[in-house]
Amino acid sequence: MPKLKLYNSFLCLLGSAILSFGLYHIHNLSGVTEGGILGATLLLQHWWGLSPAVSGLIMNALCYFIGWRTMGGIFIAYSAIAGGGFSLFYAIFEQFPPVFPQIASMPLAAALLGAVFVGVGVGLCVRAGGAPSGDDALAMSICRRTGLRIWAAYLFSDLLVLALSLTYLGWKRIAFSLVSVLLSSQIVDIVQKISVKKQ
Repeated sequence: MPKLKLYNSFLCLLGSAILSFGLYHIHNLSGVTEGGILGATLLLQHWWGLSPAVSGLIMNALCYFIGWRTMGGIFIAYSAIAGGGFSLFYAIFEQFPPVFPQIASMPLAAALLGAVFVGVGVGLCVRAGGAPSGDDALAMSICRRTGLRIWAAYLFSDLLVLALSLTYLGWKRIAFSLVSVLLSSQIVDIVQKISVKKQ
């Protein structure tokens, strides 16, 4: 059993709380779509009628398997804390009305503000060594294998999915989504680099 550090576990929980807050209170209301696995599940549902519950489970499991093979058991342990924390906090936030109900009519503000919550939340989890979703596990694995910066790894999968999403979504919605993923990937990179310098 991997030995977990209390500080890293706390960072995973804090990051997952920030992430779930942003997804529930901003992205969920604004209609700004996502890249990565979430965007891919929506794409598969639109074109082939495959439930995101099924496609998301398969893709996330595959990404976590790659992460385990690349980074070992400690990665899976912190990812379990981050992923479990995300589900717990999201379920809690769902019990309350949205904090920013007017954000639905301001897609640019939603893209920017949502990116901050996603970037900081995911960044803290990655900094601690865990991944709250399969996207993050895949990005961390690509970085470990190739030496790429994490923003580049996120951007590759996000841009691919957003480009494919143009087949069923309007370009304006994709443009706001692109702003969001560009900013959030940079914020993840900044948060992670801060931890590297401190270590």
